[in-house]
Amino acid sequence: MRRLILAAVSLLAILIPAASANAALTGEYVRFTTCPTANAAVDGCVYAETNSGNFTMGAKAVPLKNQVVLKGGFDSDDGSIFGNLTFVAPTDGVALSKAPQPVPGGLTGIVAPSWWPSILRDLFNETINNGFTGVTATVELAAPASAIKFNAGAELFGVGTALSMPVKVKLSNPFLGSNCYIGSNSNPITLNLTSGTTSPPPPNTPISGNPGELAVIEEGNIIATKNNKLVDNSFGAPGANGCGGILFSWAVDPFVNSIVGVPAAAGTNTAILEGNTYIADANAVRARR
Repeated sequence: MRRLILAAVSLLAILIPAASANAALTGEYVRFTTCPTANAAVDGCVYAETNSGNFTMGAKAVPLKNQVVLKGGFDSDDGSIFGNLTFVAPTDGVALSKAPQPVPGGLTGIVAPSWWPSILRDLFNETINNGFTGVTATVELAAPASAIKFNAGAELFGVGTALSMPVKVKLSNPFLGSNCYIGSNSNPITLNLTSGTTSPPPPNTPISGNPGELAVIEEGNIIATKNNKLVDNSFGAPGANGCGGILFSWAVDPFVNSIVGVPAAAGTNTAILEGNTYIADANAVRARR
């Protein structure tokens, strides 16, 4: 019996430290669950959530109604968040979440007149955006996570590019098939987002972002900019590709181009992302795992 008790105590002694070492992150640190802290080169963790805004390409403006999350880690040249930051993919491999956004007007491109009563307008638009005519647009990365360029100092102070990333937009609808995109890995839409003021080519005019409200959390281990706004209206958008599948893309791609208004030159498109950004010290995250 004594041997059994000693064996049980020894087993607990082994298991308890292991459980502590693998303890799940809690509180404000939960956001950084997939931060790649096992990589010794990672100096910090990033979690940026876009909760609203819009993405306009050519003639089509798509409100961002479903949250989009950018997450991962970064390797800093000088160990601070103000140096050149190299983005590192999160442990689940999903640096940019795929959040489908309803495209107003769907395939028909028709939306209710603004002078209609709101109840009637909402009912009409909901009907158009569902079923066979409904289309969703999903922004996806068009390169590995390491292609993302993040500058925390630029976001905090509203000077220069805060976030740069190559993306493509997937359009989803039964008629369009499973591989309908605007932009591609070889010809992406390159966003250079700033919390400051843009300098676009005409006909666009400058627009301004907002660094948001600075908050220091967990004894300075997490820095947040809440209610920030990142903007870019200087990028170009290529035409559609792959719509209708291999057999019919020659006919469907031009149709999509006519509805969306692409290809659209730089100075005719706009991205506005509104949300919150959280940056954590990687060592503080490691200490709590």
